[in-house]
Amino acid sequence: MDNENFDKELKKLWEETSHSHSESEKEASWEKFHSKAFAAKKKKSSPWRYYAAAAVLLFVLIGTGIFFNTKSQTENVVLAENVIENTTSKIKLVVLPDASKVELNPNSKITYGNNFALNRKIEISGQAYFKVTKDKKHPFQVFCNETTTTVLGTSFIVKESDKKEVTVELYEGSVQMNVKGKDQQWVLKPGEKFTYGSETATVAEFNRFVDFDNEKLSVLSNYIEENYGYKVVIPKENLDQKITIRINKKEDLKTIVQLISEMYNLNFEINENLKQITFQ
Repeated sequence: MDNENFDKELKKLWEETSHSHSESEKEASWEKFHSKAFAAKKKKSSPWRYYAAAAVLLFVLIGTGIFFNTKSQTENVVLAENVIENTTSKIKLVVLPDASKVELNPNSKITYGNNFALNRKIEISGQAYFKVTKDKKHPFQVFCNETTTTVLGTSFIVKESDKKEVTVELYEGSVQMNVKGKDQQWVLKPGEKFTYGSETATVAEFNRFVDFDNEKLSVLSNYIEENYGYKVVIPKENLDQKITIRINKKEDLKTIVQLISEMYNLNFEINENLKQITFQ
C-alpha cells in the first residue's frame, strides 16, 4: 500500500473510533495527530515510518471496524467433502480458495464446499484462528455445533471444548453470532468473546493485546520466538535497548519485524528454512 492510500485508511480508522465526537472535533483531532506523526520532510523517508507511527495508534484503535447486516442462516449445512485435518502436534496454516487464512490447531479439522469462493461456508471441529478476506457480496460463515459466526472481513478464533462448549474471540472487525433455534443475535466488537454451552450464551471481554512497558528488546525477541516459532538474532548492542509497545496477540509477524527494523534503524533477513529472523 502506498503512503497516500495508507494515509486515507488511517484517517478512516481514526474517524471510526471517534463515535462520541462531532465531525469538526474529529477533523481537528486528526489534523493535529497527522501534523505531528507525518511531518513533511525534504529528504526521502522510509514508507515504514507510516507503520511505526500507526503503531502508536495501537493504544487507541485496532481492527477494521467492518459491520454488516446480513442475517445468518442457522439450519444444518451440508458441504461438499473438502476436509482438512491437522493430525500433527503443531498449528497448520491453511489458505482457503478465497485467500482467507486459517491457523488450524492440532486435533482440529475444517470442511468446506467446492464452490467456496461464492458460498463461503465452513464447518469446524476443534479450534482455529481465522483471518478472513473481505468480500461484501459473499459473507463468510463458520459453523460449530449449533452456533453460526457470520463475518465480512475480520480475524477471530473459534474453539470447541471437550464439553461441546463453543467460544468465539474477536480480534479485529465485527462478527454476528447466531444460535440454532434462537431468534436473538449477538454482534461482537473487538476484544469481546462469545461463549455458548448448555443452551446458555454469554458475551464477555478478553485481553487481545500483549503490552511491553519499557522492556528490553530481548524480551520482545523471546515473545516472538515463543509465539511465532522464529528464532530472533539481534546485535548485542541492541539487546538491552528498551521498548514500550502494545501488540495485537494475532498481529502478523512481518509487521512486528518491520516495526522493530524501523524503530532501531536495523536491516533484517527472514530465513524460512531455518525459521530465523536476523537483524543487523
